[in-house]
Amino acid sequence: MRREATIERATKETDIRVNVVLDGAGQASVDSGVPFFDHMLSAFARHGYFDLDLKAVGDLEIDAHHTMEDIGLAMGRALSDALGDKSGITRFGCSFVPMDEALARVVVDLSGRPYLGYRVNTRDSEAGGVNTRLFREYFQALVNTAAITLHIDLLYGEEVHHCLEAVYKAFGRALGQAVGLDPRCTGVPSTKGLL
Repeated sequence: MRREATIERATKETDIRVNVVLDGAGQASVDSGVPFFDHMLSAFARHGYFDLDLKAVGDLEIDAHHTMEDIGLAMGRALSDALGDKSGITRFGCSFVPMDEALARVVVDLSGRPYLGYRVNTRDSEAGGVNTRLFREYFQALVNTAAITLHIDLLYGEEVHHCLEAVYKAFGRALGQAVGLDPRCTGVPSTKGLL
């Protein structure tokens, strides 16, 4: 069974189409209109071995907030739909990723309970022309619609580009572990029998 989902989301502020294949090869075609964000999403897909096809048009003449947040909403929904009932998944994932002087740790639980712990201090700066606060908005939106627990910690780092790239690569690797199929698991990995 191919674990894949396509989500289309159109509002007065954005028009987004995203396709995610969980058991992919890390291929990404991303066009959000925000080049630095495209780079981060491509790194996420590459290191999680997800195939990601994303096209978004947003009100970038205002800023990138609506676009990045709405992409998070669509991505979370696509991940949730692609996972189905979550039978046989590993459920948990953890990754430490360095990027030169930066080190990020990401831990994920595909629990069905949305929670974001985001401890990434980039000093309210910019990366690639994007206010770094918007990256938290993306993750919060994704967590809400995917219904996952996600802890993101930037343990240290100086260069903002390196810090965020370490975060996105670590998220890809941790999520890749969590969505992986465990041959020992015949049902849903929960004592409740439901995630």
